[in-house]
Parts: sequence; structure tokens; C-alpha cells
Amino acid sequence: MKPMRKITYSQAFVEGLDYCMRKLPNFSLLGNEVMGLGPQRVHLETIWRNYPERVNFPPTSEAAFSALAAGAAMSGEHVFCHLGAASFSFLSMTSIANEAATAHYASGGKIKVPVVFHMLHGLRIGGGTQHSMSPQSMYWNVPGLQIVLPSCARDAKGLVATACLSDNPTVMFTHDLLIGMEGEVPEADYEIPFGKADIKRRGKDVTLVATSYMVQVSLAAAEILAAEGIDVEVLDPRTLVPFDKKALIKSVAKTGRLVVADESHLSCGVTAEIAAIVAEEAFHHLKAPILRVARPDVPTPFSRPLEDFVTPTADKIAAAVRRVMG
Repeated sequence: MKPMRKITYSQAFVEGLDYCMRKLPNFSLLGNEVMGLGPQRVHLETIWRNYPERVNFPPTSEAAFSALAAGAAMSGEHVFCHLGAASFSFLSMTSIANEAATAHYASGGKIKVPVVFHMLHGLRIGGGTQHSMSPQSMYWNVPGLQIVLPSCARDAKGLVATACLSDNPTVMFTHDLLIGMEGEVPEADYEIPFGKADIKRRGKDVTLVATSYMVQVSLAAAEILAAEGIDVEVLDPRTLVPFDKKALIKSVAKTGRLVVADESHLSCGVTAEIAAIVAEEAFHHLKAPILRVARPDVPTPFSRPLEDFVTPTADKIAAAVRRVMG
């Protein structure tokens, strides 16, 4: 059997965009540097060359072009709107939360808003406060938005395709450190359904739920722990909205223990909500308290030693797993 090819997250992401360009004649891309400023940015040139009339590079005014994207979507266009660093999306909150999400949800879906707001999140090694935020939990607090966090190249291709074909406004987060990471990706076009978690590693002792780049970090932690005889199951929700509660509770019922890892802040963050779901709906399965590994409630420092201190790492995750194992 021919081995599956390996490509980067960025290449896979662009293949997903290309699929939507081919499938939807009214699909366009709005925004600069979708895959960041590094060497992976070159892959987007395929889209520029093949669909020049459907790629637009607006001035740096996130408030303006996110409003344009939301309005175009309500008028029948499918739009992929890249906002750059996730911190910059705060300038677009009116269009995302008060217009796109509200129009679709409050109309019972009668007003279609097929727009994807894409942003780069996460601790990026020296990004400082204004380029390192992970505000996925803030958007989880906005009814009407789908929220997607691909953690690998294979998921990036299938999830971006599903997001761009959807009539529901979607916020998609790409972690900076995933962009150049390679993985096995099918050549054929495909879509990954939202609301379906993926078990990235099966185990019997502890359920470790992680999102985005933290999935890769958690898999590294699981290998460390395997050498100690601790068998960790790594569960990737892939989407926060819709959220696969069934897969989460099934895994916790099997292992009896839960650790959650995410790069949003500890207070009112992604780890807090996932922990609350299990505490309310699966408490009777637990053999130990739930532990969370997240970013502390401080602005991200530019200093590398201080940034390292606030960064969730494989060692910190492994330490939390050891604690729940007693």
C-alpha cells in the first residue's frame, strides 16, 4: 500500500480553501497573511494565482473589513475573513458578535451568514501581550457562533472545508506553532463534521482533553507518562461549538480521571467550561478531582523566561496527570 503523503498544516489548510473555491463560485477570501509571516505563507500563492478576482487584500482596518465580510455573507456571498493575530479580532467584535452571530441565531437560521473569521492565536515565542492571546473562550460566550480549533494538518483541511461551506458564522483559530507542522493528509477532498471529537491517543488511566496546539503538547506528555506506566487517552474536541459532550463523558466514564489543557486563561476559560460539563454531568464517574492546565490570568510577557513560566508545557501537563493518579 502506498504510504500517505505528509504535508504541513499550512499546505493542508490551503487545500481546504481551494476545495471551497472550486465548489462555491461565490466564495472569496478577504485578508492578508492567512498563514502568518513565515515561510509557510508561500502556499497561499496557489489561491492567488488560480482565483485572483476572489482574493482581496484590504487595508489594515479589522473593524472595517470584518463588517464588509459579515455584510457580504448576509447578502449571499461565502467569505473567508482573516483577521491576523487573534488579539486584533477585538476590533471586529461588533461585526462578529453583535451582527453575524445575532443575525443567524436570532432569525432561526433564516438569515444565512456564511462567513469564517479566521485568526492566529497562542503563545508564539516572543509575541508579547498584543500578539499572543487565545480568546476562544470569549467567543464561546457568544451564542450563534461555531468555534473551530484544528490541531493537525489532517484536521485543518477537513475543518476549513466544513467551515467555509457552512451557512453559520464561524470563528476559526489556528495556532502559530502548528502552521509548519507536518502530518499525514489524504489527497482527496473531504469535510470533517463539526461536533465530533477525535481521540488522538487511546488510553485507560486518565482522559486528557486538549485543544489546538495543546493537543500536540499533550501527546508529548502522554509519551512521557507511558514510560512511567500511565496510560493517557488524549481527546481533541476539534470544535467548541458544537461540542461533543457524548465523547467527553464516554472517555471519562472509562478512565475515571480528567485533566484539561488549553491556552486560554484559567478563569472562565475553555478548561473551566469543560471541567464544569464533567462536574455537572459525569461527576459519578470521577475517581479524583479534575485538574486544569491553562494560561494564568496575566498579560503575556515579552520576556522569554517569563513567557516560559506562563506557557502550558508537556511537563506541566504530565505533572497534573501524575497528581490525578495519586
